[in-house]
Amino acid sequence: MTAAASQLASVVSPAALDWLNQMGFANSAVGRLLLACLLGGLIGLERELGKKPAGVRTNLLICLGAAFFTILSPVIAGDSGSNKGQIASNIVQGIGFLGAGLILHNRSRLSGLASAASVWVVASIGMACGAGYYAAASVATGIVIVAMVVVGFLEQRANLKPYTVTYEARGADQLLMFQGILAALDKQNQRLADVETASVGDLQRVIFPLTATNRQHARLASQLNAQPGISRILSFREPEDD
Repeated sequence: MTAAASQLASVVSPAALDWLNQMGFANSAVGRLLLACLLGGLIGLERELGKKPAGVRTNLLICLGAAFFTILSPVIAGDSGSNKGQIASNIVQGIGFLGAGLILHNRSRLSGLASAASVWVVASIGMACGAGYYAAASVATGIVIVAMVVVGFLEQRANLKPYTVTYEARGADQLLMFQGILAALDKQNQRLADVETASVGDLQRVIFPLTATNRQHARLASQLNAQPGISRILSFREPEDD
């Protein structure tokens, strides 16, 4: 390989991330902010596709803000400042309050924990971008996406993670419907709680949430559909569980 070809290979090789240095981005605040937007947006896209509360804009802005605060921290402290990371150190506390707002406690369960954790990690990725640690920030982004997509899929396939589904039973006789629902839940050793009832003409509806694993939900749906008093079963998974 000639010297020119070797130099060209080093420029276009993204693995070493040396191309950022050669383009002048390593010491450029604009380059660091743009990379933070890109990485935060990628994580936000995965959240958006999963219909989670913190999407592209939220994660992009968090990553951008964390990067910008990290860049500004030593600038504001000045050359004579004794603590150039004072502003950046407060990012963790601020993100903690934001993440707490994503965690919901309803119907005797917690939801939004994964979204809160992703926001916390996104802030650290933004700080890494602001400090110029491009490779570490890129690797961390990849790990977050793999954890959200692949690990989440494996948790469900391996029947490890319980999640909440809202069931809606429909039929003509509400008493028979309740008897059928209780019979199906008894077989699963589950408790009927937070029940809502409604009617549309002669059609009766019984709505209730249930937290269980993927296999348990499949068995319950099959048993509910087999009950004589239930004409139809609908199920809705609540997106905020992750």
